[in-house]
Amino acid sequence: MIMITFEIDSELRQYTEYLRDHGLIEKDDQVTQVSKAGEGNMNVVVRLQTEQQSLILKQSRPFVQKYPQLKAPIERIRVEARFYQVIERHAELARRMPRILFRDLANHILVIEDLGRVQDYTSLYAKDVLLEEHVLGDLFNFLALLHQIPRDEILDFPSNLELRKLNHEHIFSYPFMVENGFDLDDVTPGLQEASLIYKNSESLKSVVEEVGQIYLGDGAHLLHGDFYPGSWIEVEGMPMVLDPEFAFVGPAEFDLGVLQAHLRLGGVAMGPIDRSMKQYSVDLDHALVRKYCGIEILRRVIGLAQLPLDADLNDKIELLQEAHSLVLH
Repeated sequence: MIMITFEIDSELRQYTEYLRDHGLIEKDDQVTQVSKAGEGNMNVVVRLQTEQQSLILKQSRPFVQKYPQLKAPIERIRVEARFYQVIERHAELARRMPRILFRDLANHILVIEDLGRVQDYTSLYAKDVLLEEHVLGDLFNFLALLHQIPRDEILDFPSNLELRKLNHEHIFSYPFMVENGFDLDDVTPGLQEASLIYKNSESLKSVVEEVGQIYLGDGAHLLHGDFYPGSWIEVEGMPMVLDPEFAFVGPAEFDLGVLQAHLRLGGVAMGPIDRSMKQYSVDLDHALVRKYCGIEILRRVIGLAQLPLDADLNDKIELLQEAHSLVLH
């Protein structure tokens, strides 16, 4: 049971008392401002400005914060806390993520270092935005280091199976349902009809189902689990990584496929992607990477988890065709 619940509009006094009680601020310090910190799709995530410092407070709920009608395992904050705990032992990875300052797992709360009022990388989806190649290299290098963490360090890592099941529904199932209650014409006129060729393709859906079962199964590598531009922020020209609540021990190909999918959705050409892949040194099933990449593109174009893509109907049809080819070839 949660004993303390925070919302964006909780009283300043409530935040101040909580931080004081846990020794996170001095007795003469107090919270002067509360603001939303990023999108916070899954959780309550707020920036607490005090007279002396700034902190990020994150709390999970038994539902998705952005879509309260969707139930989600509240224990995901424990997965995130465990991920940070593993990362702390690897300096190169730790410097790419904020520090956890306090864990209150009884109340499903993390207090996290505030890296400043910085932007995430979702601007990548605009046509006039280019991602510098050194940033690409940093992202692939992060995954390479993450996936090389020794197996004995992650033997007791939480399975995160309940959150994976929720994610599985939205990646591998929902987008391919002919009737799912989501009219794609509300996103882009004509997209609903264009989607039907993929929603009615039994050969495509058979492969998607097979790959989805691999996602739900066991694996050998610690994964971030949601490695896309909304989970990266730019700090002094360098990408920092956030929000590992979808983390689990699974197939490295999943993280790589998701990363490549979002680079393609952002208009990054295959040349720079292939060059950056040279930073990655873990053995891979490259066909499986392509399948995960294609499925992620498909679900982001015709699924519920829409992105701010700077793309018209023709652009999206081209993306769907590319994705279809990646999955089936």
